[in-house]
This record gives sequence, structure tokens and C-alpha cells, in this order.
Amino acid sequence: MNEVRVNRKAAGRVESGHPWIFSSDVTDRGNARPGEAVRVGDSRGRWLGTAHYSSTSKIALRMLSNQVEPVGREFFLNRLRAAEIHRRLVVDADTNAYRVVHGEADLLPALVVDRYADYLAMQTLDQGMDAARSEIAAALGEIFQPRGIVARNDVAVRAKEQLPLETTVVAGEIPDYVAVRINGLAMRADLLRGQKTGIFLDQRENYRAAAQYARGGNALDCFTSTGGFALHLAAKCERVEAVDSSAPALAAARANAEDNGIGNIDFQEADCFDLLASHATARRKYSLVVLDPPAFAKNRGNLEAAATGYKQINLRALQLLGPGGILVTCSCSHHVSEAMLLELVAQAALDSKRTLRVLERRTQAQDHPVLLTVPETHYLKCLVLQVV
Repeated sequence: MNEVRVNRKAAGRVESGHPWIFSSDVTDRGNARPGEAVRVGDSRGRWLGTAHYSSTSKIALRMLSNQVEPVGREFFLNRLRAAEIHRRLVVDADTNAYRVVHGEADLLPALVVDRYADYLAMQTLDQGMDAARSEIAAALGEIFQPRGIVARNDVAVRAKEQLPLETTVVAGEIPDYVAVRINGLAMRADLLRGQKTGIFLDQRENYRAAAQYARGGNALDCFTSTGGFALHLAAKCERVEAVDSSAPALAAARANAEDNGIGNIDFQEADCFDLLASHATARRKYSLVVLDPPAFAKNRGNLEAAATGYKQINLRALQLLGPGGILVTCSCSHHVSEAMLLELVAQAALDSKRTLRVLERRTQAQDHPVLLTVPETHYLKCLVLQVV
């Protein structure tokens, strides 16, 4: 195993529980080759453990273990089995679509694996995991016996690793769509072309939470995508208006509604910013509004613009709610903290002359676990608020 040496700053970071070592903190790359597992040592000659090495990314090393150990078939089998055991504890029996591996949070940095019934979708997001793709797929095959595995490596972050953006079937066959169950509802997942690896899985527990606060009346689901929130609200509301700017996503949402025999959702293709402004001007009223936008802050550089966007949509949404109305507002931007989101919504509440009660402060579903010492694993914020 080749050796890579790092400075004191990197050693301290690893010892504090974070698996990333940046290129600027590497003092000697030795003979390390792109994508291989290397042993990592500090300036005093102490071994910090084993990591995947990247030759091009700012994150040069991602720690796999605090021991110096081989990274092969048995390593991946053990880590993947441990990840699946956790999912058995946190995923309900009425759901067969969930995240199996959440990167760093499952001690497998840069690897994502999602299960969709009898099929798996995986993402290998750095040179190391990409080089181990065959071993990982073989281990997944042994554990799950899937009918097919697809590598959804059409993710922009791979460009930083000088890896191609591609979607490839690595085992079995993948159908045009996979029928899955989420909280007992039928949904269609497009593993070859759909959002993320097929559909959004991280809001599963928040779908149920939102439905618990629905008390009749009309609901508005903005940025509905394939209809997750709308489908769950339909049983509790007279009508649900589900809005998205993506025609393919809305087509999938309509199919999901039909598969569940749900007829009280009105799907609309529109820009949610424009629609919210129009509804506010028209003084439309709803009993519940959901805001689940895509990440506005992809990096720290556009955080100010993102903050403006979050405040604007929350302000418009609050104008559509009267006393007792429920706002479910989300942010999947890692760079927008929960404290920042709370502040932005508070500003929107003051501007709209609404007083808000915090009912719940939620995060991503438990199959997307959060490591306490790795803040990057916590990205989804979900607030459930009531107009007093």
C-alpha cells in the first residue's frame, strides 16, 4: 500500500472525526496513484489510517478507516452489511425505496446507494469509489440479490475528479420505471433519467409529518417534483394544488396519483416564484402550504442570493395563510443552516405581519443519517410552522 503524508492540521482534522484531507494539507504524495487506497501518516510518522486518494480534487484524501487495512471485497461487504442493518431499524415495512449508503455517514465517503424495490442505484463520486465500482457492485449483489444495478454517475461533482458523467447499467437490467412503495403509497421511480437516483427519498418522514397537520381545506405544494408531499396531503385535504416547472416530473406525479386512485390533486406546470406572487396578489388562501425548493445555495458564493430567494418564497407563502394555517418550509442547501433558515422565515413573518408558532424542526429521513462530527452529512432542514 502506497503512503501519503499530511501536515499537523490534517491530522487534527482526522482526529476530530472528519474524514476529509485537503490537497493543501498533503506534504508528500509519494507514489500514490489516482483512486487507490493508501495509508496516511502525519509529520511525526504516526499512521492515521487508510484513505482513498484523489489526484485532482481539492479533497485529496477521504478516510476509509482509522486502521491501516486492505480495502477490497471483505471491506465493502462488512461496511455495506452494517449500513443495511441500520436501515432495517429505521425504514418502515410499508416502504421499499430508501437510501442504503449515505456516503461519509456510513463510513463509505463518496459512495451513494439507493434501493428501489428489487433494483439498486449507485453513485461513485470520487476516483477511489469509482475504481472500486466492480467490487462494490459484486458486494451489493451478494447482499441484496437485485434484479439490476445502475450507476447514476451523471453528477456534476464527478468533474472535479476528472471522471466522466455517465449512466451505465452495471448488473442485470433496469426497466423504464420501477414501481415502489413509500409510506404505503405507490410511486414510480425512473432510475435511468429521474432526479437524483430515481426519485427524492430524503423527505419520506417529512411527508408523513406534513400530512399529520393537514385539517381539510385546500393545500398548495410548491416544487412538487414527482408529487411526494401532494400525494400524502390528498387524503387529508379537499383539494391539493401541486406545482412544478418540470413537465417530466409532473407527468410522473400525475401517474403516481393515478396509480393510487387519487383524484383531488390539480397539477400545474409553472414557475413557483411567479405563481406564489400571483396567488398573493389575488389574495388566494390555503390551509397548508409546502415549500420544497431545489438547493438555492450550491456554494458559499451565492449564499446571499439564495437567502433572498428563500425569504421571498416564504413571504409569499405566508401571505396565502390565515390564522391556523400551516407552512412546511424546507431547504436542502448545506450552506444554509437551520439557524439561517429560521431567521429568514422570521423576517418573512414580520414583513407579512404573521406570528408563527414552531411546531416541528425536522431533518432528512433516518436512512440518510447524520454524523455528529461531519456537518456535511446534515443538509436537509424542514420546519413545520403555524400561523397564530
